[in-house]
Amino acid sequence: MIKKTVRAALLGLAMTTAALAATAQDAYPSKPIRLVVPYAAGGPADLLARGVADKLAPRIGQSVVVENKPGAGGHTGGEQVAKGAADGYTLVLATIAHNGATKLYPNLRYDPNTELQPVILVAESPSVLLVRQDLAAKSVSELLALMKAQPGKLSYGSAGNGSAMHMAAELFRYMSKTEVVHVPYRGGAPAMTDLLGGRIDFMFDSLGTAHQHLPSGKVRALAVTSTKRNPSLPDVPTVAEAGLPGYASVPWYTISAPRGVPAAIVSKLNTEINAVLKDADLVKRWDSLGVVVLGGTPAEAAKRNQDETKKWSAVIEAANIKLD
Repeated sequence: MIKKTVRAALLGLAMTTAALAATAQDAYPSKPIRLVVPYAAGGPADLLARGVADKLAPRIGQSVVVENKPGAGGHTGGEQVAKGAADGYTLVLATIAHNGATKLYPNLRYDPNTELQPVILVAESPSVLLVRQDLAAKSVSELLALMKAQPGKLSYGSAGNGSAMHMAAELFRYMSKTEVVHVPYRGGAPAMTDLLGGRIDFMFDSLGTAHQHLPSGKVRALAVTSTKRNPSLPDVPTVAEAGLPGYASVPWYTISAPRGVPAAIVSKLNTEINAVLKDADLVKRWDSLGVVVLGGTPAEAAKRNQDETKKWSAVIEAANIKLD
């Protein structure tokens, strides 16, 4: 009799717990959501995150607060989210640093591939090769000639070790068999500041942020990193056609959550963000900046991450890319 009573009590407790969990998920979100950008404000990741946050907030009836947590090539913010509560209230805008270039960091205190789960692919945006205004190179061929004539003298900036900017430049260095100096920053914005000021020679930046600075004349666009020319810069050739055949590097961005967030919450986030990515105003604005809107299922995001991790791990090993 006692055993039956205990079993009944445990069954009742389990049913109550399940009901409470279901109610909590149905009510999600009941408070503001944090969207961590693991780079400094003003860079490409920050631009995309704020675009999504602004459109997502009114759809879900809660604020979506963008927080910049730069450092360790994007892993300071990534680790903070991965180690946080798996309740759907803390997300991260993940980049190649978290899904492609983890091989650069053998001593990370977390594993982005297992401790973060993709919610949705947000966008991809070809980078553009920019040089300071007074650099004696007006084409990719001229830049390569300069790099070969002065090995180890020219410098390029990036958003940090393992960032899309870093990987694009290292692939460029490896394929051209040249030597340059890497200057890592805590985000794309401070790297751009130094390029504008002439303190570094070149960088690979997103089309979105490049468009903000090209009109000033303080930087010049030599090429885009995609396999085809971008409609937003129709007169700018690809790196491949301008002097380095076979070159291609297209950064992508994923919104991810800590592993263990309930499937119902991941599904709700995916549905709402997919709707945001169909917003006509957002699509038009991003299209003008050369940003390609993606979207899709969590499974599709996970597959893209797995494929890119395999690709870039091979590049890192073949090119012997090291932390700077």
